[in-house]
Amino acid sequence: MDRGEGQQWNRAPGNLYSIPKTVRIDPRGNQTISLTLEKEIPPIPPPKDTKYIKHLKIKSEKLSRFWGRDFYLGANVLLPHGWEEHPEARYPVVVFHGHFSPTFGGFREVPPDTNLKPDYSERFRINGYNKIQQELAYRLFKDWTGPGFPRFIVMEIQHANPFYDDSYAVNSANLGPYGEAIMQELIPFVEKRFRGIGQGWARFTYGGSTGGWEALAAQVFYPDEFNGCWAACPDPIDFRAYTVVNIYEDENAYFVNSKWKKTPRPGKRNHINEVTATLEEANLLELVLGTKSRSGQQWDIWEAVYSPVAEDGYPKPIWDKLTGKIDKKVAEYWRENYDLGYILRRDWATLGPKLRGKIHLYVGELDNFYLNNAVRLVEQFLKTTSNPYYDGEVDYECLAEHCWNGDHSNPIWISRLMYVQLHTPKMMERIRKSAPPGADTTSWRY
Repeated sequence: MDRGEGQQWNRAPGNLYSIPKTVRIDPRGNQTISLTLEKEIPPIPPPKDTKYIKHLKIKSEKLSRFWGRDFYLGANVLLPHGWEEHPEARYPVVVFHGHFSPTFGGFREVPPDTNLKPDYSERFRINGYNKIQQELAYRLFKDWTGPGFPRFIVMEIQHANPFYDDSYAVNSANLGPYGEAIMQELIPFVEKRFRGIGQGWARFTYGGSTGGWEALAAQVFYPDEFNGCWAACPDPIDFRAYTVVNIYEDENAYFVNSKWKKTPRPGKRNHINEVTATLEEANLLELVLGTKSRSGQQWDIWEAVYSPVAEDGYPKPIWDKLTGKIDKKVAEYWRENYDLGYILRRDWATLGPKLRGKIHLYVGELDNFYLNNAVRLVEQFLKTTSNPYYDGEVDYECLAEHCWNGDHSNPIWISRLMYVQLHTPKMMERIRKSAPPGADTTSWRY
């Protein structure tokens, strides 16, 4: 179980580890090398509340019934400037989807540390990225407390579980009713506690990567409960492009169909389009880390969330981890329940009127995990919609890697730290256009 670290076994309090030591291995000998697990990961102190950031945790009755033991949901809540000074105000709520975080990241109430030693970001190939992060976190604080900035409540969900650091925010045969628990227990609790308006026209969602899929899924599965989603670089939203695999037509996930040879499918690429890992390699790594979808890694959590329960009580595999052979019956289950592109096509007659103007998708055309493939497929459908037309947004950035979020004016290593500034003004505009007659659009605007 998660113990405050977000279901990461190598950081979980109570787990044991050894001190690294130098050993000599003689290939001619027959020696035993012993390692002693003499260290224990200490407990993680809970984060402290500030004027603007509050940390909540509630017992979920729905999840507790499913698992047969106490299960909890949490939220890191960023309160609007002036919340204490305006007790009469009720606020729109923005649900921030993504991976586990102990506190609301990217928000710094004090100036950057002038003595901070610059580090190097391997991902972005930038020196001093830790300083950039502090500078932009402080900029968010200044913007958030400045005149004219949208006065919203932003809540970041904590939903670590036995399979991963988040649940994908949907009901799942293997993880439990996380969708219902978040929508019916956690969000109403936050809205009641902090004076949220508590109506669909005043509720929005955003996120990137895993959070991008979750943001779109929440909007699709609960179309009346949100007034817009801003989904960046979403995990595969159409399983005809499950990264580089069509789970319905392809027979094997690891190799391209061929009569004469076996061509491996790519699993990850770098910023110059070089393949750095195959799809087979990524899945075999997860198999080493944990069998039965329990590695705590990406392919396994997709399987745990989307699959039916197998006879052994664990998630039914979408493909054989060793060979890559796809199980078509599992694929059919995925399509009917979690393929967002398919669900949009299947149910547009009823979903369309509820989603008009609400869908906003962003992805880089050089996404490291080929997530742009699925976005293209969904866009192809959205452009053909009528009665009504989807009236949303799908945008791309040439040569952008994972995780581009719609900002054409800044590189990813900047824009990924500015979701709030980038998207909340769009949410304000959405309220202006769509708030129902008599809605409270003034008490929170000061």
